Amino acid sequence: MSRALSLLFAIVCYAIFFATFLYLVVFVGDLTLGAMGPKTVDNPAPTVSVGAAVVIDIALIALFGLQHSIMARQGFKRAWTKVIPPQAERSMYVLLASLALVILFRFWQPIDAIVWNIRNPVIHDLLMLLFFLGFGIVLISTFLINHFELFGLSQVVRNLRNHRPAAPVLRMPFLYKLVRHPLYSGFVIAFWATPTMSYGHALLAAGMTVYMLIAIQYEERDLIDTFGGDYVAYRQRVGMLTPKFRVR
Repeated sequence: MSRALSLLFAIVCYAIFFATFLYLVVFVGDLTLGAMGPKTVDNPAPTVSVGAAVVIDIALIALFGLQHSIMARQGFKRAWTKVIPPQAERSMYVLLASLALVILFRFWQPIDAIVWNIRNPVIHDLLMLLFFLGFGIVLISTFLINHFELFGLSQVVRNLRNHRPAAPVLRMPFLYKLVRHPLYSGFVIAFWATPTMSYGHALLAAGMTVYMLIAIQYEERDLIDTFGGDYVAYRQRVGMLTPKFRVR
C-alpha cells in the first residue's frame, strides 16, 4: 500500500467511524421521531420473541466485544501487520470496529418491557443531560490521549513524512488524573442514563458494561508491560472508572 493510498484509506476509515459514533448516540439515546424514525435500541417494535431477542442481542454484543478485544492485543497486531502495512493497522481496526457496530445497529432486536419510566420532567431532563455528558466525556477523553493516534490518522501522516513514532509516555491529563479510564466511564454513564429504560436497553447497557470491565483487565496488562512500575503506581493511586476517595 503506497503512502498516499494509506492516507486516503485512513481518512475514509475515520469518516466511517465518526458517522458510526454519531449514530451510536442516536441509537443508545433512542433519539427517534416515532415509528418512521431511525432504528434505535427501542425502535421499531419487536418482531421476534423475547427469548430470540435476548440470544440475538447477546451475540451482537459478543461480536463487538471479541472484535475489540482480540484485535487490540499486541500478539494479534504483530501477526496482523504481516498481512497489512503497519501504518494502516489502526485504521483497519477502526474500520472493523465500526462495521461491528453497524451490524449491531442493523440486527438489534428491541425488548420493549419497561424497567423504569421517569415522568418527573426535572429528573427526565437531568438524565438526558447525563446521557449527553457521558458521550461528551468519551469524545473529550479521546482528545486527551491523542484522538488522531487513537483513530489511525497520525500513523499514516508519520509514514507519509517518513517519521518514526515517538516512544510511549505515560500521560495523565485532566480526566486521567481522576480515573484511569474516563473513556469507559463516559460510555457507562451514556448507556445507563436514560429516563425510559426498556429491558432491551438494559441488556445493551449491561452487556457493554461487562465487556468494558473485561476489556480493562486486558488493556491494563498491556499498559503494565509498556510502562512497568509507573503504571502500577498510577493504578494504585487512581480509581478505574470512578475517582478514588481517601479517608483520612
